[in-house]
Amino acid sequence: MLISTPCTQAQLESPSFRAWAAALGERPGHLHRKIWEWCFIAQALEERGMLEPGRSGLGLAVGREPLVAAFAARGCTILATDLATEEAARGGWVETNQHAATPERLNDRGLCPDDRFRQNVDFRFADMRALPPDLGRFDFVWSSCALEHLGSLRAGLDFVRASLALLKPGGVAVHTTEYNLSSNLFTRIRGDAVIYRRRDLERLARQLRGQGYALTLAFDPGDGPGDQAVDRPPYTHDPHLKLQLGRYVATSYGLIVEKREAEPA
Repeated sequence: MLISTPCTQAQLESPSFRAWAAALGERPGHLHRKIWEWCFIAQALEERGMLEPGRSGLGLAVGREPLVAAFAARGCTILATDLATEEAARGGWVETNQHAATPERLNDRGLCPDDRFRQNVDFRFADMRALPPDLGRFDFVWSSCALEHLGSLRAGLDFVRASLALLKPGGVAVHTTEYNLSSNLFTRIRGDAVIYRRRDLERLARQLRGQGYALTLAFDPGDGPGDQAVDRPPYTHDPHLKLQLGRYVATSYGLIVEKREAEPA
């Protein structure tokens, strides 16, 4: 079963990730960390019995990702959220085609029959920095490389904690984010895109375990040829598992947090 871990070539080339890449309309085996993020989220949820008819999920900052349609096709009821269009435009997400203004844009790849999509998917605007109190509770929640864009390391970690309050007992949260491979001391602490260090993730894990949540962290960056290559600007995106972000080499990290069946006291 998957645990929290950085992006690696071996995982992306595994049978389960290759199957998910094909199911999501991507090229299996393409060494790109965005594909890894989607496959990681889907596989982590599937292994924990979340992608079954009747399950409920909340997607945060979904942009144009295919996960909403793929999960709806499995029979899950999904509430998909993204920034309001005006604010997303200020952040550059509309210009780069990474924003969903309407729910129909979330099924562009035709991964879910239209009637089932309309039945299983709701959409609303929501800001990850201040999640609306009326979202409800869900069997699972997820976000794909979004929490690092909230302005600071602390804001992203606050979001993770807030997302856990939206889980039903026994629920699962899966979030991916930027991970610093260069330093466990120095990093981007504030700005449009921060980069989390091992120490940040370990501190969060200690806090969450103390509150009754379950998570296991690993930090092996992989040793395949794709893991050794660093994509530098202007990015070629092939391979694109590790990349240069200013002073630092970074990759994606997948965080899996499970809520115990009984509510924490």
